Amino acid sequence: MSLFRRRKKRIPEEKDEGVPRETLLGVLGINRWRVPEGYQEVENYPLRAPFSYCIVAKNEKTSENLYIVDELPMDMGEREVYAKLQNLLEKELEAPREGQSLLEAYNEQVPLIIDENKKTVADLSPIGLKKVLYYLERDIAGFGKIDPLMFDPAIEDISCTGFGRAMFLWHRNYENIRTTVHFGEDELNNLIMKLVHKAGKHVSMAYPIVDATLPGKHRLAVTYGKEVTPSGTSFTIRKFRTDPLTVIDLIRMETLSESAAAYLWLLEENKYSVMIVGTTGAGKTTALNAIAGLTHPSYKIITIEEVAEINLPHENWVSTIARPGFGIERAGEISLYDLIKSAVRHRPDLIIVGEIRGEESYVLFQSLATGHGGLCTMHADSVDIALKRLTQPPMSIPASILPLMNCLIVVKHVRSPIFIDGETRVSTRKFVKIAEVRQSGESQEVSSWNPGSDTFTEDFEGSYLFRQLALSLDLSVDYILKELERRRDVLLWMVNMNIRDYKSVNEVLNRYYNNPEVMYQKVVQSI
Repeated sequence: MSLFRRRKKRIPEEKDEGVPRETLLGVLGINRWRVPEGYQEVENYPLRAPFSYCIVAKNEKTSENLYIVDELPMDMGEREVYAKLQNLLEKELEAPREGQSLLEAYNEQVPLIIDENKKTVADLSPIGLKKVLYYLERDIAGFGKIDPLMFDPAIEDISCTGFGRAMFLWHRNYENIRTTVHFGEDELNNLIMKLVHKAGKHVSMAYPIVDATLPGKHRLAVTYGKEVTPSGTSFTIRKFRTDPLTVIDLIRMETLSESAAAYLWLLEENKYSVMIVGTTGAGKTTALNAIAGLTHPSYKIITIEEVAEINLPHENWVSTIARPGFGIERAGEISLYDLIKSAVRHRPDLIIVGEIRGEESYVLFQSLATGHGGLCTMHADSVDIALKRLTQPPMSIPASILPLMNCLIVVKHVRSPIFIDGETRVSTRKFVKIAEVRQSGESQEVSSWNPGSDTFTEDFEGSYLFRQLALSLDLSVDYILKELERRRDVLLWMVNMNIRDYKSVNEVLNRYYNNPEVMYQKVVQSI
């Protein structure tokens, strides 16, 4: 019998504790951005107060949401000073020192340059100078016109489909939402040149497709010019969370049940392999990061990715990134295949691959056969499709070794069809299915999500992997199930105590691994 019940409560939202927006703008003597006619304001919140804010407005006829970026405008005199300082800084700014970021170098040098050129800013008021400095930092050290969007923690990705078109966002509260931000053709091309250069890559008409990692580990995908995309340059930025979601967050958001989380915890500790499958944007990488956080803190982990997205608290962790080749012959290319082969030689306890799609999958399965733990993602809509993809080119995994991938999780972004009090329930991500791969190659479900009732149907008592685990440890299945309940209680205790950031979760797991009885007694005593 479990000791805890989950307390259903809303996740507290971060609130701005500063001066109210209207008061601040009134003191500055600045008019706010007007909501377009036919729209009604839904909410507003700061991005980089007091310089930029977000306004979400709803069309009164179509109910379509609009994301308005509200920045403090510069007057004519401030624009002239801005132009002069921009030209001056382009000449005077020096490249960052080794180990120094572009923003750090900017903040270090700009005050000195302005101090040497006081006449340029002599006619500006203190507020005017602050505005000019904001726009200079935005355009030189930041991300230009999209810089305010990078400060919105509710935005998951930013996409532009061409010049002259409104940009769209994926917002955690409003999903796909149109913005008031758009670019001219030259303006868009110049922005992309700047972003790709920041990422240390090259883009041109000859090489128009680029995948890169921006400062802050944000993922950038670009198609440049009109040869590939007739509507002009397009790009997508998938934002990187500095505070990644943990398994505690997923339990609170009801992405999976606490029992399923305890089940995965047991699998990860005992080096069982897990594959997360789903469509684009389903939340595979988020799930991968959360499940990897359940790994024993002392395990040696090697992550293999094309673009850095995984963020772990483990000290004994090596992150490796694939590198494209140079020139037509792609000389010096380091592929996922090369990295996995290299990783095996480092004797890791766990190999994590961001996504498998080609020949690297065969090397991963061979490493699983030698006793390494494995964790990866793959694009597939179901367990059956995932198993079929694995056996087909270019992966070509022999059916006889498919059971080396012990567990498959299907993640989906779903919208519940149930209506309560006339309001649609918020869409969310779910572990719609958790299945084990038996020795025969057939799959066996241990957990599935029911969309009608928004509940999970689980059968961990009949788990094939638990029977294998009990056999390997010379324990009874009942003992394993009791341990499942204990870990379920620990996870629920963390949920109720709001222990959710990845470092705090890792600390609790470490204490449980090192002294489970003492940690569990602390959980029991807190009832």
